[in-house]
Amino acid sequence: MQFGVYPHFSKIFVEATSANFRYLVHMKQLPIGIQDFKVLREGNYIYVDKTEHIHRLATTGKYYFLSRPRRFGKSLLLTTIRDLYAGRKSLFEGLWIEDHWDWAATSPVLHFYFDKINYAQKGLANALVYDLNRKAEHYGLTLAATDYKSLFVELLEKLAAKNGPVVLLIDEYDKPILDYLSEEDLDTAKANRHILREFYGIIKGSDADLRFVLLTGVSKFAKVSVFSHLNNLNDLTLHREYATLTGYTQTELERYFTDYITAAKTALEISEADLLKTMKDWYNGYSWDGEHKVYNPFGILNFFSNKAFSNFWFSTGSPRFLIEQMKEQGVYQVEDIEVSNTAFERFDIENLTLVPLLFQAGYLTVKSSNRMTGEYILGYPNLEVQESMYEHLIDELAHNPSRLNTGRTIQDMQRAFIRNELDEVRYILEAILSDLPYEVFDRKSEGLYHGLVHLIFNYLGIYAQSEVHSSKGRADAIVETPTHVYIFEFKFDQSAEAALEQILSNAYADRYRSSKKKITGIGVNFKPDQRTALDWKVAHL
Repeated sequence: MQFGVYPHFSKIFVEATSANFRYLVHMKQLPIGIQDFKVLREGNYIYVDKTEHIHRLATTGKYYFLSRPRRFGKSLLLTTIRDLYAGRKSLFEGLWIEDHWDWAATSPVLHFYFDKINYAQKGLANALVYDLNRKAEHYGLTLAATDYKSLFVELLEKLAAKNGPVVLLIDEYDKPILDYLSEEDLDTAKANRHILREFYGIIKGSDADLRFVLLTGVSKFAKVSVFSHLNNLNDLTLHREYATLTGYTQTELERYFTDYITAAKTALEISEADLLKTMKDWYNGYSWDGEHKVYNPFGILNFFSNKAFSNFWFSTGSPRFLIEQMKEQGVYQVEDIEVSNTAFERFDIENLTLVPLLFQAGYLTVKSSNRMTGEYILGYPNLEVQESMYEHLIDELAHNPSRLNTGRTIQDMQRAFIRNELDEVRYILEAILSDLPYEVFDRKSEGLYHGLVHLIFNYLGIYAQSEVHSSKGRADAIVETPTHVYIFEFKFDQSAEAALEQILSNAYADRYRSSKKKITGIGVNFKPDQRTALDWKVAHL
């Protein structure tokens, strides 16, 4: 992979000039934060047509589950299905499904949206009782039962008897659990899990009363945890045919947002080709099969609105819990992680495994997959997530040293590597490390320093690889420029000579011989008693 220095567009904001406003006159509105299909279609908002996917779901199966990160269009998907089965044909004019659906065959819809039921104050059981009775009233039904399980059964039976088989849509099925994952709230999470297990268990026994079922959420809890009584769900999370069910593909982006692309390239004063490439680098890359990639809708819509490259999606949700988990487990590098498909099913309260957490939250995505073996390679989806995670991790480890916040340091480090000025690289790195708090150096862990330096390189815009494998082992870090390959080996409280010898004896340079670039080995020893100086040995390989 070639060296790449990406401009820090997050620090650039270019406002549209008055001339650009001509593009806005006849443009449909950007659906930022719009989660209801009816509101979107009646309000002159852009709708990226996903109805062919929905038609395939409706005509090929009955019970479905979909996990996607926050702000990825799950709620919009469910309200679209709601209005489809309700027979609101006028909302679908001009869409693919308009001529492919029996609009006379309507069904009653039960749409549970856990973000809108007040379980935090009422308790989950009482909130479900209230919501079930409210839904019964909507359809002119009176329920005799008093507990949530019996009410759910009674509602499904009576509604199906009156209006035909029910369409059941459950949005954020996992929210009453995810809201209470902190150690002090764990008992509430477990109690809510028990309630949800019983509630969802009703679905399987109500097959005759149901026409279509879709549950969505952020996480994918182990089946024995939440869905122990509901084992007939078709999981769409990693399903190749539905990899683009939510999110925007590149084709969809260029088709539906032509005017906004024109306005953005004019405001930023760059070519359309450069704009599309930079947009793809920043906001594309999310994948659930390793082949089809999509944009996060919230991020790209906010880019079009602001005409600035910034961390829109990332900033809407704090990864604090995940950062703490990474720190506790000593895991700072999460690129090119190899997992099996069973790894995605290990999410449970008693066993919060880091990789599934990062994947389900959207901070990792599928980079490639082997459908024969069920193996996946995970990594950061794009620059927005990558840069933001680096910044948060460095902040957690080093309390955000001031030297990292200057554009000068960024430019100097980049320039030093490109010009092969290794003394300057060493000087800048020493300056950064000198700002770290003493408690960081109290942890005598080689991995901590390796991880920290790798994070610094990447945060500064330097392309670096961590723990690159060779036939005899793996190098700690590789930095490539157009002309050079720098192979780093880090030691703690040993010697730079030992680090350099490991590079030589394990032949880390062999894989780069064919590149015809100059190869340099750099052994680095961190000396905790001399924080302002690195033991550093260089050899040209």
